[in-house]
Amino acid sequence: MKRRDFLRYGIGISLASSSLYSLANMMNHAQHGNMAMMHSVPTGLMPTEAMPSGLSLNGILPKLANQSTQAGLFKATLKAEPIKIRLADNKETEFWAYNGQLPGPQIEVFEGDTVEIEFINHLPQPSTVHWHGLDVPNEADGNPMDMVEPQGKKVYRFTLPQGSAGTYWYHPHPHDHVSEQVYKGLAGTFVVKAKNDPLAHLPEQHWVISDLRLNADGTIPANTMLDWMNGREGEFVLINGQYQPQIQVKTNERIRLWNATSARYFRLNIPGVKWIVVGTEGGLLEKPRSPVDELLLTPAERVEVIMVGETQGTVNLQSGYYDRRKMMVQEQPKDLTLATIQVKSEPVQLPESLRSLPNWDEPKQVRQIRFSEKMMNHTNMPMMNHGTHHATTTPTDNPIPPMMNGMFLINGQTFDMNRIDFVTKLNEVEQWEIFNESHMDHPFHLHGTQFEVIQHTLNGKTFKPEGRALKDVVNLRPYEKVLIRFKQGHTGLKMYHCHILEHENLGMMGMFKVE
Repeated sequence: MKRRDFLRYGIGISLASSSLYSLANMMNHAQHGNMAMMHSVPTGLMPTEAMPSGLSLNGILPKLANQSTQAGLFKATLKAEPIKIRLADNKETEFWAYNGQLPGPQIEVFEGDTVEIEFINHLPQPSTVHWHGLDVPNEADGNPMDMVEPQGKKVYRFTLPQGSAGTYWYHPHPHDHVSEQVYKGLAGTFVVKAKNDPLAHLPEQHWVISDLRLNADGTIPANTMLDWMNGREGEFVLINGQYQPQIQVKTNERIRLWNATSARYFRLNIPGVKWIVVGTEGGLLEKPRSPVDELLLTPAERVEVIMVGETQGTVNLQSGYYDRRKMMVQEQPKDLTLATIQVKSEPVQLPESLRSLPNWDEPKQVRQIRFSEKMMNHTNMPMMNHGTHHATTTPTDNPIPPMMNGMFLINGQTFDMNRIDFVTKLNEVEQWEIFNESHMDHPFHLHGTQFEVIQHTLNGKTFKPEGRALKDVVNLRPYEKVLIRFKQGHTGLKMYHCHILEHENLGMMGMFKVE
């Protein structure tokens, strides 16, 4: 058996050879969505037919109100707190939400604006607000060294540089708690607009794609061991908090898409419709890309698209199956229906050029970043029981299984809050060669800046992206190498990590310092 296949299926073999040979003693192999999962709640999962579906969605997210009357200043308050909603089967579900909204309210500002957000933490855990993808000072990044304790407050203040227009989001970033806080509902959108936008004449829709898992009693279950290994995928895939909504779309609309899930990959397609990508996380491309039938959106990625095609009438927004080589799981390929789309064809003319991106200087520093994984520490396996893994007497009901600590690595190390991996220079161009030595996909995220993907190398073939774009997330297939270039605009501590949130929690994260 090859090493990569052993990593994929060999955990079960190792378990069988230990005193815990029977996975049945730890798992309830209830089949749901073609995946065997481990459950701690005896009532099982909420059936998908219990969730209301088919409601109309207008693609407009409620905005966070600006409390300031001063030009160029956006001032507001975000409060994270538990809320209760009757959602599926009329059962009450407790979510954690920003300002009582799911997803959180959209922050919409312009390049050059100063943003001042007071964050109030009414959660039972420490939390932060990370302004994902934004070039902000170290003290405003919401990194895990700067947590806000329960009942605490913090003011995040930063000024958005010119050229920063793009599609961003905000979410918690406390180490050990990030995945739980996000899957319970804490995430919101952040749109920075340009004062000179060549697509400003187009109407917009904003779609936040998230997922949700519910027990039959309406509660949100903690992660299973498989969730920790592979990343959590909820059975209900939502758009703007709605399950399989109906959406009216015109082909002259600019659609911003967010993948706000912990780990789910989307291969988005609409029969008879093509996607023209005009923007990525860091804003508009230099020019529109060629139309494609399918759009791959990996965890934490964002994209701006225009739909084109002759299709009129009702079609489904679907997501095709994506094999990211999960451990201990042999899935049957299955497409998901995310929404019913009513398409109306309208003429649209896109400019040949959208903006110019500055050329990079030659990098002053080249670094190698390596994603890898190792087998679980079976010494601690007897601790893996429902009483330990899903204990509710601690501030979290989702503690990390002890045997999984150190399973996911960057440059052979797991995250250490007290370790700085290297030091970089302010405003100096760096090139990172990121190599995924593991058997499964990992989306790479870098804090504090936007980078350009220079090239990919996979299966002995090297290729470049179509057109120039700025990003803060790039996916790496198994044994893929990606070259990126960037520079950092603020001094201080910066994080880099896998954005499968369970892997981040398990230590697939590093920290460096900008001086």
